Amino acid sequence: MARGVNKVILIGNLGQDPEVRFLPSGSPVCNLRLATTDTWTDRQSGQRQERTEWHSVVMFNKLAEIAQQYVKKGSRLYIEGRLQTRKWQGQDGQDRYSTEIVANDMQMLDSRSGAQGGDFGGQGGGGYGQQGGYDQQGGGARQNSPAGGQNQGGYGQGQNNYGQGPQQGSQGNQQGGGPGNQQGQGSGAPNPGSFDDFDDEIPF
Repeated sequence: MARGVNKVILIGNLGQDPEVRFLPSGSPVCNLRLATTDTWTDRQSGQRQERTEWHSVVMFNKLAEIAQQYVKKGSRLYIEGRLQTRKWQGQDGQDRYSTEIVANDMQMLDSRSGAQGGDFGGQGGGGYGQQGGYDQQGGGARQNSPAGGQNQGGYGQGQNNYGQGPQQGSQGNQQGGGPGNQQGQGSGAPNPGSFDDFDDEIPF
């Protein structure tokens, strides 16, 4: 039986500066709010319409450090990762569920960025349960994503969610997961110049 595919590819802009916290182990965790915009022409009015979706993205270890150092509000990013739902407890003691994109590859598309067009990525997949290492190849930091997926997908051991639930103002990522954009291709980020070709290849 073929295994499933859990893969998300996003190209969008940051709505706010990265938020970095640290696990009890000292490993950094970076949260991003990435906006993607869809545009279309209304058939009745002929006017151009657009709709913006906000995505919660989380990065770990070296990738989190790179995001903290090089990206900021308004930065345009290519993000590749997977959907993962974690369980956390609200201030009222009730269980909550948040679906996030765990990034394992990031490419900065804004030429004004300090690391112009830098490609930072990771390999493999898994849960949040363990710490991942990284090595550097060709100037790009490579992050081996944590493996294990233990304890309802919470960060670190147990249900530790680095001190709080999802960021305030997050949209559409609570109370269960939502559908993600999935692809079955390799993890390497494509050349930014070829993004226009995606329209004919991605079935959504």
